[in-house]
Amino acid sequence: MSGVKVLVAGASIAGPALAHWLQRRGAEVTVVERAPGLRPGGQAVDARGVAREVIRRMGLDAAVRAARTDTAGAYVVDADGKVLETFSAEDDGGDGYISEIEILRGDLSRVLHEDTRDTVEYVFGDRIAELAQDADGVDVGFEGGDRRRFDLVVGADGLHSALRGMVFGPREKFVRHLGSVLAFYSVPNEFGLERWMLDYQEAGRSAGLRPLPDATRAMAMLSFPAAEFDVDYRDIEAQKRLLREQMAGFGWLTPRILTHLDDTPDFYLDQIAQVVMDRWSAGRVALLGDAAFSSSPLSGGGTGLALVGAYLLAGELAAAGWDPAAGFAGYEQRMRSYVEANQEIGRLHASMREGAEPEEPDMEKLGPLIERAINGVELPDYAGLPDSRAAANRTV
Repeated sequence: MSGVKVLVAGASIAGPALAHWLQRRGAEVTVVERAPGLRPGGQAVDARGVAREVIRRMGLDAAVRAARTDTAGAYVVDADGKVLETFSAEDDGGDGYISEIEILRGDLSRVLHEDTRDTVEYVFGDRIAELAQDADGVDVGFEGGDRRRFDLVVGADGLHSALRGMVFGPREKFVRHLGSVLAFYSVPNEFGLERWMLDYQEAGRSAGLRPLPDATRAMAMLSFPAAEFDVDYRDIEAQKRLLREQMAGFGWLTPRILTHLDDTPDFYLDQIAQVVMDRWSAGRVALLGDAAFSSSPLSGGGTGLALVGAYLLAGELAAAGWDPAAGFAGYEQRMRSYVEANQEIGRLHASMREGAEPEEPDMEKLGPLIERAINGVELPDYAGLPDSRAAANRTV
């Protein structure tokens, strides 16, 4: 063991993925999560291109594939349900609009937690309350009263990262609203939905339904334009009122979808936003995933950024002998272009949803951008570094 102690804030996807790689490289890892346990359900997320290779290197390909939504594709429909456009999960080698590996956020989080819970310390129902770093380490005070010292701290606590606010400054400096709000929640599958997602869009608003592994349920997705967004992301009742107001009079199946708003167990609503930062580290503290570089759900690449970022952050730290300055610099250098490509994809999709007639895309520019967003990052093999699972994962 390296003896390096690392605290990771957040137990969704980026945090447990980072914990996987840190402990494989020899670190002692603690993950703290403010929620009392893993959060089930959530939006469907995708793993495309190089992210699939990271899953393979984690030894989790079979587990992730077993938990997929198994969505066959998507139909874009009009207000009467007539199919206007079809996308298949087999398009573009499984890296298209509907990814070959599509999984509910909560299911991927569960797979990652089950993989690491025996080798990583998880602390649920607590959070970092205060933090002070010096040249040799970081002193952390937890809301529950515990005080501990770590060598490194990583914030993987999402778009509304509390750790980012503590160390780097207020969210207004980094969070960029893209002009829309997204809501999703599960509903009874009274719509005859099978393996195909349905999507209806008009004048900047959209409504959709996607299949779930539990065929008796479906995931509803609603979005609407909003130049500004000031509803507290924790005020669920205010969010539901806003959603009803903004989706009033919208066609297709929207009125039926809204009737289940008060009965759903997993309502979520938030602004569609990106996090843009010049640096993802300060001293012995770094950020990962949406906390550092949210590309927004419109990019389709947030999960890939989290998984690839976790692999590279742990690898670069170990390669640098756990020196934070060198390790964090290597991580940022390797990730920056990949992040920027995914964020540009997100901004392009946001501009196309504003209700105006979209311009015909310049395929000479768009093609290379999409390729960079899917595969545009090198994954070193980090040969020679400690790897506690090397023997188990060695391929012939």
